[in-house]
Amino acid sequence: MDKTSSFSIHEGKPIRCKVAISRKPGEALVIEEIYVDPPQPYEVRIKILCTSLCHTDLTFWKLDCGPLARFPRILGHEAVGVVENIGEHVDGFQLGDVVLPVFQPHCEDCKDCKSSKSNWCARFADDPLPNTRRYGMTSRFKDSFGEDIYHFLFVSSFSEFTVVDIAHLVKISSEIPVNKAALLSCGVSTGVGAAWKVADVEEGSTIAVFGLRTVGLAVAEGARLRGAGKIIGVDLNPDKFELALHVMFSWGELSRLQLQELNLDSFITHELKFEEINKAFDLLVQGKSLRCILWMDK
Repeated sequence: MDKTSSFSIHEGKPIRCKVAISRKPGEALVIEEIYVDPPQPYEVRIKILCTSLCHTDLTFWKLDCGPLARFPRILGHEAVGVVENIGEHVDGFQLGDVVLPVFQPHCEDCKDCKSSKSNWCARFADDPLPNTRRYGMTSRFKDSFGEDIYHFLFVSSFSEFTVVDIAHLVKISSEIPVNKAALLSCGVSTGVGAAWKVADVEEGSTIAVFGLRTVGLAVAEGARLRGAGKIIGVDLNPDKFELALHVMFSWGELSRLQLQELNLDSFITHELKFEEINKAFDLLVQGKSLRCILWMDK
């Protein structure tokens, strides 16, 4: 069977699917069925295979005031999915492609995206407030009452289907285990990038890592790959905010990482069904989890 045949029935139409909605700050997520609109130009709709829970999700889940506190919202930004529907003017992606949605935009054309020293896209200024990258507050999610649901960091992976701008997508090899690949979209790339790009760790270096959650461990892993002679780690702030965009790899480099060189097994402490997402939140709140993989179809 052609790999795109199972994705054609909903082409250009809304699709009904299951999501985990954060309706009130700090309260348990609610599993509901909603409608996900078809993609607009420069967007694709993807079927999420698995998603991970990051400490940044936890931080925004707790927010009860300020412009970033928006509810109801679909959180989640570490995931792997398959392209199910393609909007107009989309180049480089086809139905059935395995993709990594990433919250940091990458236009591939501006001076910063082309630079080896920066990945802070100059074309798409980073602003986490809009729902969509090119269409502002227009939402692709509607609940059963027809009310809009807020997006999160242009990804919203706590959903069976989501719509993502191509500036936030990286195509990856289907041979990479998806549960490991999901970690590359945020925590691992941030930490490894800190060691390789910002600290520029050299062989034989002795480094100190402050904060040994996922990002801190990824810093240590990046330093190990660079040949650091000694790594000292201290976990001083378990509630730190992990949204460290400036130390991340460019997505072109990320897609070329040799996955076999990264010890990602140690980052995955739990794997659960998507319906158990509140258990995953509890584990993270209690400090018992680094990364919990949530499987959509298991």
